[in-house]
Amino acid sequence: MVQISESVSTLIDQLARLPGIGKKTAERLAYHLLRVHKSEALALAEAIRNVRENVRYCSVCYNLAEEDRCAICQDPKRDQGLLCVVEQPRDLIAIEQTGAYHGLYHVLLGRLAPLEGIGPDQLTMEALLRRVEEGEFREIILATNPTVEGDGTALFLSNQLARFPVQLTRPARGLTTGSVLEFTNKEILADAISDRQKL
Repeated sequence: MVQISESVSTLIDQLARLPGIGKKTAERLAYHLLRVHKSEALALAEAIRNVRENVRYCSVCYNLAEEDRCAICQDPKRDQGLLCVVEQPRDLIAIEQTGAYHGLYHVLLGRLAPLEGIGPDQLTMEALLRRVEEGEFREIILATNPTVEGDGTALFLSNQLARFPVQLTRPARGLTTGSVLEFTNKEILADAISDRQKL
């Protein structure tokens, strides 16, 4: 049996813990890092360290930020009466890349999944309700993923938000049921945001 060094074995094990990375891919990545110039490998390590030390959740919307508030929350040109609720920061990025939306966001940091033990208390729903109560939003787009859990989360939120004088909408169903916003074609996502529907 071929023995590999403890350092390489540890690197492979750590890489294999990443989502979507199996043992073989982890081995390829580890050996790639050994082949590239030392500065390139250390730049990756430094980028990981910087992200872990400097990136946090925005105190307003829970997007990723390096300051207390993210760039979107700090932008006075954004439509302050329009709020788009998404599951994850990567969904926000997908919508931003369409260029079709210019309002504010709220990131739930997940979706309701009772079978996995994820309820309203594990998400940023209380913060969302406080924002709506204290803000002056005219429309809230519930842009959770068009999956069973995403639809359930939107339904739960629509019931919680019904007491506020605000229009609730969902992105149009050009989005395929069961798809994930992060991987949706940007033209389809732009149409879905532009042609959103009342709940």
